[in-house]
Amino acid sequence: MPLAQPPSPQSARDRLLAAAAALFYDHGIHATGIDAIVQRAGVARKSLYNNFASKAELVAAYLEARHAEWRALYEARRHRAGSPRERVLAVFQAYEDHAEHAYEHGFRGCGLLNAAAELPAGDVGRQAVRQHKEEVEALLAEPLGELFGVDPARQAEVARQLAFLLEGAMARAGLEGRSDCLRQAREMAAALLEAR
Repeated sequence: MPLAQPPSPQSARDRLLAAAAALFYDHGIHATGIDAIVQRAGVARKSLYNNFASKAELVAAYLEARHAEWRALYEARRHRAGSPRERVLAVFQAYEDHAEHAYEHGFRGCGLLNAAAELPAGDVGRQAVRQHKEEVEALLAEPLGELFGVDPARQAEVARQLAFLLEGAMARAGLEGRSDCLRQAREMAAALLEAR
């Protein structure tokens, strides 16, 4: 029987993206220089430019990775959700899961919104963050259609209310550095759904 091969080391691209993600989240995009990313990744500076044409391209990859990370958390929660109500609450639980991640310097809120706050209006990065937030609202709306029947205006209104509740809770959780606010928001959302 052949011996199992050890896992291959992360590629330079993966190491650069992981280093940038940690540094961007902890210190911000503008405060994080290329040298810090290269040093943390343990690669040559040339590797950065072999994998990313610019810092802006690295930022775009970071935003895409943050979205994919959250989406995977949501899919795991959604997969276990049996009812439309549970699928709505799965969105909140995925945000709780993200907040409870073991961040190196503590939880600082939504990494996507933190990044968007640093980018100028009209920047493609801000557009990527907006697309993420619109997708979250759509994920909330979809099961609401099953709960509210064929009233698309009501479905959209409640999805927007829940999205605002979620974003407010995420901002507050970031300020407090813990996920309690997100749990409370999930409980509020559950009560809201029960009342309707």
